[in-house]
Amino acid sequence: MKYSNFEFTDPLFLWGLVIIPLVAVWLYISRNRNQAKLAISSVKSVQQPGFYTYLYRGLWAFRLLALALLIIALARPRNVAVTTKNKKNKGIDIVMATDVSGSMLARDLKPNRLEALKEVAGKFVDKRPNDRIGVVLYAGESYTKTPITSDKSIVKRTIATIEYGGIEDGTAIGMGLGSAVNRLKDSKAKSKVIILLTDGVNTAGSVDPKLATELAKGSGIKVYTIGIGTNGMAEMPYAKDYQGRLLYKPMQVEIDEKLLTYIAEETGGKYFRATSNTKLKTIYDEIDKLEKTEIEEFKYYNYQELYRNLILAALGLLVLEYLLKNTLFKSFI
Repeated sequence: MKYSNFEFTDPLFLWGLVIIPLVAVWLYISRNRNQAKLAISSVKSVQQPGFYTYLYRGLWAFRLLALALLIIALARPRNVAVTTKNKKNKGIDIVMATDVSGSMLARDLKPNRLEALKEVAGKFVDKRPNDRIGVVLYAGESYTKTPITSDKSIVKRTIATIEYGGIEDGTAIGMGLGSAVNRLKDSKAKSKVIILLTDGVNTAGSVDPKLATELAKGSGIKVYTIGIGTNGMAEMPYAKDYQGRLLYKPMQVEIDEKLLTYIAEETGGKYFRATSNTKLKTIYDEIDKLEKTEIEEFKYYNYQELYRNLILAALGLLVLEYLLKNTLFKSFI
């Protein structure tokens, strides 16, 4: 076990260390006062004090050091090892229902709406390590690209490979929402969330968006809706040239904000409008903050008490002083 923190349990006892200099002065004065003095005319013939003499005179320092160690021991020094364990409560199941109609290739976001979304959505997944996420794609019809899963690598790979085409073009908001609801209605998660993104108006599909909204509401699913596209005109694809390359021209951006607001409000979610790459990122950051999985944190403390070693060291110094006085320095007493 690794001890990474040091602390004193009762640090007020450390104030006792201020008496050490006072005791030192008192011992020094007492020693000089109790020593016999002999007056002689010359010290030339007297042997000067040697090493053992000075060592004997400093034996009182053993008591001072012992006293200091005992004071520190009273403050209860110890090392602390903290182990943290997180317990995840029932998390959040999220389905990202994404419009992949041709208008998602508009270049008002850079490099286009779809690519901007893929970048932001991938980063959003990284921030949701404790949740399950699924992906539903829709245009003129809808299908589940990835069922809800806790494997974020699968979800990110799915998002990275989203492309225009492969299904009938159009904007079937009701079908996209309905497919997402089907993915979540039987979920046992504490919270169920759909992030529904579109850049247009419901023009296709056999499911009424308001009916899908009622199904979401009845299943306890919260829907965050995002309208993606600038206000006004945008460079929209309208045809392909003879080489299959998309042709663009300025066209009016048309998003059914009234419908998206209705869906969000009816289900307890919120409607957002993404008019730029930065705004789109901010929206996903806000949704990330609004929907948090509860994590219980448990901390376990292990203490390594150090005061015992200090007491033993203090006793050792006192015993050493006693032994030196009564053996090596006995002739000085």
